[in-house]
Amino acid sequence: MARAHRHFVPGQIWHLTQRCHQREHLLRAEPERRRWMYWLYQVRKRYGLSVLNYIVTRNHIHLLVRDTGDGVIASSMQLLSARTAQEFNHHKQRRGAFWEDRYHATAVQSDLHLARCLVYIDLNMVRAGVVAHPSEWRWSGYAELQCPKRRGGRLDYDALCELLRCGSLRELQLARVSWVQQRMEEHRLLEREAAWTEGLAVGTFSFALGMQRRLAASQPGRRTVETPSGYVVREPMAAYAV
Repeated sequence: MARAHRHFVPGQIWHLTQRCHQREHLLRAEPERRRWMYWLYQVRKRYGLSVLNYIVTRNHIHLLVRDTGDGVIASSMQLLSARTAQEFNHHKQRRGAFWEDRYHATAVQSDLHLARCLVYIDLNMVRAGVVAHPSEWRWSGYAELQCPKRRGGRLDYDALCELLRCGSLRELQLARVSWVQQRMEEHRLLEREAAWTEGLAVGTFSFALGMQRRLAASQPGRRTVETPSGYVVREPMAAYAV
């Protein structure tokens, strides 16, 4: 199996995906999902991780973050992944891997592509047929945004408003509801968009080509292709399918 790729460029927005070992439903129970969210809050508090969206499902997670530099993403993911796995194995008296390989990182352009990625994450459990609307799955950034927490929140509301050019939290909430509703009315709702989980970057042609060139030294042979999600810097062999 190909190794999941992660090549951070400071200042970029990154969509991180990580699945459980052999796609087992190790996060199917509420206590496990709550612990993952607890540690997400802890890494935000400890390292200042700028979290734009997230969802924890039964066998994988999605996390959308902005890189603020100083190795924040790497440190945060190391702690988040390790503590989740350690606690699960200890509680279940289990040994062995909890996560499947390393997490995968896709750079996302901070324009309409960011909004599309947010909605793609929001609709994960709708596509899976588990819920009829993202508001019904409370282990997610969508649920948190609609009912903001005064304490214990994980989302970086200021960064979201800035990046999406929303003048207030209320404007952001209404925009998110509208984007989700529009996507749910489309016939392609249940189609998985591989660009968000298998590509190295998603955006306009100039953005994707620029990212391809920046990553050329460490990952030669990548190419930029056009997809319904945008222009994508594609892996020769996809590492993830979540």
